[in-house]
Amino acid sequence: MTLPFALDEFLFGIYPYICLAVLLVGSLIRFDREPYSWKSDSSQILRSGQLRLGSNLFHYGVVVVILGHFVGFLLPETLVRWLMTPTQHLLLAMVVGGLAGAIAIVGMTILIHRRLYDRRIRGNSRKWDIAVVVMLWLQLALGLATVPVSAQHMDGGEFERLVAYVQSIVLFQGGAATMLLGIPWVYKTHILLGFTIFLVSPFTRMVHVWSGVGSLAYLLRPYQLVRKRGGSGNT
Repeated sequence: MTLPFALDEFLFGIYPYICLAVLLVGSLIRFDREPYSWKSDSSQILRSGQLRLGSNLFHYGVVVVILGHFVGFLLPETLVRWLMTPTQHLLLAMVVGGLAGAIAIVGMTILIHRRLYDRRIRGNSRKWDIAVVVMLWLQLALGLATVPVSAQHMDGGEFERLVAYVQSIVLFQGGAATMLLGIPWVYKTHILLGFTIFLVSPFTRMVHVWSGVGSLAYLLRPYQLVRKRGGSGNT
């Protein structure tokens, strides 16, 4: 993907921050102004078996994919080099990410089929409900498409450039876009679509992802104490 320098700089150096800012601020505004819309709009009573299968496959797969991205791209380079070589790092990402991505895309395919081919579910779906699941399916497909491309560069050099790009965005370092010069289009499209999903999330059902993240706080919450009233037998 060869783009003019100014456009390349905008798409990969500025656009990510726009998306992340909209994700954060937009989610806070929606939580404050429309708290009752903060949900996934479940249609569980319709085709519940298909929903259960597709949802479980998608969510288990995508959780591993997301955790893999965080660990693979955000661990300090010195720690990664101590644990494994660049080739081993790439191979681990390909195998784990590929398997988890395949499971997730099968689940998402089931969910899309359910949403589009059941007249009642489709009739109660908003346009953004359909758009966001299609975007997620495409994102998973692009992620899987990077596996054979990565297999052609097993030295790990190209993968390390992608890691450096992600870390430069997270750490607010300048010149991030230049790190992607010469990178195959499939990686760039995967990156752009990923940030675009962040951009639209506050305005779609995807906003409920924050609740899943917030539920981790329950792991640290003190136990709830329940005491009986003396002599009454009631709690």
